[in-house]
Amino acid sequence: MTTFAEQTEALQVPADVQNLLFREARTANSFSSEPVTEEQVRAIYDLVKWAPTSMNTQPLRALVLRTAEAKARLLPHMAPGNRDKTAAAPLTVVLAADVDFHENIPQVFPHNPGVKDKFADEQGRVEFAKLNSLLQVGYFIIGVRAAGLAAGPMTGFDAQGVDDEFFADKKWRSLVIVNVGKPGENPWFDRLPRLDFDQVVETL
Repeated sequence: MTTFAEQTEALQVPADVQNLLFREARTANSFSSEPVTEEQVRAIYDLVKWAPTSMNTQPLRALVLRTAEAKARLLPHMAPGNRDKTAAAPLTVVLAADVDFHENIPQVFPHNPGVKDKFADEQGRVEFAKLNSLLQVGYFIIGVRAAGLAAGPMTGFDAQGVDDEFFADKKWRSLVIVNVGKPGENPWFDRLPRLDFDQVVETL
């Protein structure tokens, strides 16, 4: 069995980066009033856009909510336990899957633009878009942590209500809503245990 130090040294990034992104990172439930800048949001996207998706389709879309007016449109669709912390967060991002992602295939898969034609069936695109967008949701959360910020991802909301409110003129389907900012007062619940390697990994 390898020691913690050996495991840490086996990774290419320094231990402090490992801790920032994973070991010491937490899901925040309260946020300070310190704003999240446009530059930070752009930097997060410009980092995580390089992560892989199937055929480089990149179906994730993000709606950034900054203003009280925008939040007021969102809050009625949030589960009661998520409303106050969403209202107080300096930034909230609705992460969604674009069912019409295939329209961008000639741009993002230029060596074989004809692949677009294989996605003519909308129902077939829905699951493909959802799967790859959820991969990108994970990348986004890591990007938020890389920016020195905390993420509070939530699935407790009325997705159809959010889609009707914000995406009536788009083929976007909301998946996860993420509050973003610096941690506030008492932001963390107790750290929950993780499964051990031998419970999760089998080698043949």
